[in-house]
Amino acid sequence: MTTASDPSYPAHWEADVVLRDGGTARIRPITTEDAGRLVSFYEQVSEESKYYRFFAPHPHLSDRDVHRFTHHDYVDRVGLAATIGGEFIGTVRYDRIGPDGRPASAPADEAEVAFLVQDAHQGRGVASVLLEHIGAVARERGIRRFAAEVLPANTKMIKVFTDVGYQQKRSFEDGSVHLTLDLEPTAESLAVQRAREQRAEARSVQRLLAPGSVAVVGVSRSGSGVGSAALRNLRDGGFHGHLYAVNEARAPGMEGDLLDGVRAYRTVSDINAPVDLAVIAVPAERVPDAVAACGEHGVQGLVVLSAGYGESGPGGLARQRELVRQVRSYGMRLIGPNAFGVINTAPAVELNASLAPAPATARGRIGLFTQSGAIGIALLSGLLRRGEGLSSFVSAGNRADVSGNDILQYWYDDEATDVALMYLETLGNPRKFTRLARRTAAVKPVVVARGGRHTPAGHLVPGTRLPDTTVSDLLRQAGVIRVDTVTELVDVGLLLAGQPLPAGPRVAILGNSESLGVLTYDACLTEGLRPLPPLDLTTAASPADFRAALSAALASDDCDTVVVNAIPWVSERTLADDLAEALRQAAAEVPGKPVAVVHVELVELVAALSAVRAAPPTPPGPAGPDPTTAPAPAAPAPARAQAPAPAATPAEAARRIPAYPAAERAVKAVAEAVRYAEWRRANAEAGQVPEYEDIDESGAAARLATLLDGVPEGAVLTLDEAAARDLLGRYGIPVRPVLPAPSPDAAVRAARILGYPVALKTTAPHLRHRADLGGVRLDLTTEAELRRSYEELTEALGKPGELLPVVQAMAPRGVDTVVRAVVDPAAGTVLSFGLAGVAFELLGDTAHGLVPATDRDVAALIRSIRTAPLLFGWRGSDPVDTPALEELLLRLSRLVDDHPEVTGVALEPVVVAAEGLSVLSATVRVAHPPARTDLGPRTLPSY
Repeated sequence: MTTASDPSYPAHWEADVVLRDGGTARIRPITTEDAGRLVSFYEQVSEESKYYRFFAPHPHLSDRDVHRFTHHDYVDRVGLAATIGGEFIGTVRYDRIGPDGRPASAPADEAEVAFLVQDAHQGRGVASVLLEHIGAVARERGIRRFAAEVLPANTKMIKVFTDVGYQQKRSFEDGSVHLTLDLEPTAESLAVQRAREQRAEARSVQRLLAPGSVAVVGVSRSGSGVGSAALRNLRDGGFHGHLYAVNEARAPGMEGDLLDGVRAYRTVSDINAPVDLAVIAVPAERVPDAVAACGEHGVQGLVVLSAGYGESGPGGLARQRELVRQVRSYGMRLIGPNAFGVINTAPAVELNASLAPAPATARGRIGLFTQSGAIGIALLSGLLRRGEGLSSFVSAGNRADVSGNDILQYWYDDEATDVALMYLETLGNPRKFTRLARRTAAVKPVVVARGGRHTPAGHLVPGTRLPDTTVSDLLRQAGVIRVDTVTELVDVGLLLAGQPLPAGPRVAILGNSESLGVLTYDACLTEGLRPLPPLDLTTAASPADFRAALSAALASDDCDTVVVNAIPWVSERTLADDLAEALRQAAAEVPGKPVAVVHVELVELVAALSAVRAAPPTPPGPAGPDPTTAPAPAAPAPARAQAPAPAATPAEAARRIPAYPAAERAVKAVAEAVRYAEWRRANAEAGQVPEYEDIDESGAAARLATLLDGVPEGAVLTLDEAAARDLLGRYGIPVRPVLPAPSPDAAVRAARILGYPVALKTTAPHLRHRADLGGVRLDLTTEAELRRSYEELTEALGKPGELLPVVQAMAPRGVDTVVRAVVDPAAGTVLSFGLAGVAFELLGDTAHGLVPATDRDVAALIRSIRTAPLLFGWRGSDPVDTPALEELLLRLSRLVDDHPEVTGVALEPVVVAAEGLSVLSATVRVAHPPARTDLGPRTLPSY
């Protein structure tokens, strides 16, 4: 018998998942304790579904059936259940079979699989996600194929199998469809899985941002406190759905009375109508009761504003984990705890379920995600002050459930969002973040400001050991625009939201201040742009002069962007309006190029250029009428803040010209737009991960399993020279052999084996890769030279036992480089490249890339370091074999991506010659692999 507390119970198969409609479920192994749940589940399944499952009428489960379906060995017989609120909504099981179709054990590698999903939950993607998880379990247990028998009329289940993306065979036998699925993941199955993941996670966020009804839990009668503030913001923001207040202190019998103009109830369960979203603002110790009431009422999602969780210490962290478990057990998703709230300015929603006070955020084309409420307030204020609005805003607090990854999934195909701005303190699941960011950046800009170089309290992910510049490199490779401050986040977002992308780095500069033009010119050079000589219109220039000059610059083929400088006139107000209109007209006449304005003390010009028009207040949304009762007497209408202004049309957005109070800020925004546009053009066609026929992936896996046998969990093993050469050789990365030379005679014997000329090197840790200390002797062509060098080496640096000298055959002359791969806890696996020596060690001239790397990635990687010209024939030297170097990087990327057991590889030096290259030394570290959250079946992060 196996129970959840049994040591043989495979707890690592448990997972929370997002279903197709955005709800959540928990998948776990079925145990002997589930007999009652299984019977209850089966009784709720229709007779038709039962017939499809058993191919005959089967109204009830017999005792034998229940025993069979709840007793598993988790090797040859496995059952999984999808649960909500602890009750089954779907099941799947496999039974290992032999070639004759009868029950079998390993090494048989085929299993028969069957599903059953409760009718009320069919169409939610339950079977699809169960198939992903049972497939992963089967592969873990050595099963390579699934066989299934399906009745022809059961088209839904046939579609589940045929749409999964696995290689499959299909035949019709004895009145049923026989399907065989090869469980080896394919590019198609991975694409199907990720597309389903995107749709499900985007839908789960949409349910939070576009609810039809909202209940605020924790509203005080006095009107003070967080709950009351959230209720007022919802009411005054013009929310179009039904709105309810929950006040636990209300006396019985007062349900439905008005509280601050909104119908109020003692608990969510007293509301006789559906509630889609609950905003919880009660003390942390009362949150579990509020969550339970919401879950029992069928609420779809929660925004928890309450503090006292992970940010408050170990006790709060434990409370936070329990909160996530409780929320997910009801199939809900959670923003928070310690959240600032959410905003959706869509005309049909107008949701302000946040603590952001009036005036309400204007409607715009920018999506904003923050982890910090304080930063969220600053960003909202900055955008509003400069005339830009939002499509949506999420401040997730401790982001115990919904994270920036979920929001990226939503923004990816959100037509209301053109630019994604994110303030992140950590990357969470780094592999997934970079994958989602790369995909999103291909269609719309993603701008990220990272705060905090260490793990902040309340966040359950590790900080990164990588330097900040390395993190920037990795984000930029994924197409992310990385900025350093929230001010830059707003600056860049304004330009990208209102202006087209530049076609290149050429910048025209014009204005009525020669000095400001020179500052702008210098800033362009600092950012790597190509500025044209500034055009000085003189201080006497009129708005008409600005318009003519801007029109001419935009029409010229010599520039890609125009920066306009403006200093005050005596009559600032009138000319500011006139100048703004003149610049907008010029930009409209010659569209297609971005325009940015640098102003000095022209505050009125900022508002004039933003072209934000006030809109009349929209009528209030329903205040939550109880459909089972007569309407209550009308209450005095509370004062309402102005609703968001209408979103700009594309033409209006183009007329919004961003203005900056300093040349450096405007040019920084332009430079980021230029670099992003270059990335978009370079990635218009996806790079490829080449297939190399000589790679022995299975042999490497077997070798790693042997090496790690007996190594404790968490321990790291550094391979010896022979083992490292063997493992790398299986991926086509040969390492030049070295032979130990503990004495002069041994050195001579080694040279005879390897062949002259040879190198004599010390391998002591304090001298390794330190040619500057004299621990290397090169081009030794005779025995006499070798013996003399050995004597000099030991006299100068120490005894052979201390130096650990080795002999190695000389490699062809070339450029010495360093190639590394390392697993970082917050950034994933990172590929690094640089030139050996001072450039790498002292100046940090190193490029970094994400794994798996494509051919485009590695080509860009080796060209991105400052010393790259040395590889391409600098000052008349011979160019080296960069295609061979690119292939080495690709092979190393494949090795560490295929085998997560490999935690670090250092190839140093790699001598790249005019033809070919030589790896002279390799260090390889291995360990038992951690769970790969980016691979395998879809799951939510576990806490």
